[in-house]
Amino acid sequence: MNPTDIKYSKTHEWAKAEGNIITSGITDHAQTSLGDVVFVELPEIRATVSAGEAYGTIESVKAVSDVVAAVSGKVIEINEAVIDAPDTLNNDPYGEGWLIKIEAEDLSELESMMSVSEYETFVAEEEH
Repeated sequence: MNPTDIKYSKTHEWAKAEGNIITSGITDHAQTSLGDVVFVELPEIRATVSAGEAYGTIESVKAVSDVVAAVSGKVIEINEAVIDAPDTLNNDPYGEGWLIKIEAEDLSELESMMSVSEYETFVAEEEH
């Protein structure tokens, strides 16, 4: 079940805003498509990320995939636990499996992301 209080991207990332701090990760659909995650690479704290651009990679038994930033800003926290236990992404992508927290430069970038219903329609259309 996809949470309703977050935004979704066409590249299967999610973003949750708390003030100007955006917590982000990959969706349940993404982790299912990837299969068992074996390695996660994330940026350094204080790195700058840009909306729509890759900031890290996730390696699974099937493939290596880029992780794309939902918003532009400065990385203020990374989830070290996911680096140590990559399978956390498979088990809890919306909770313990978050990837980074970004201090957003422009919250309006979230407006281009999808609601949960829009995302579920997008995924259903993508699978056909």
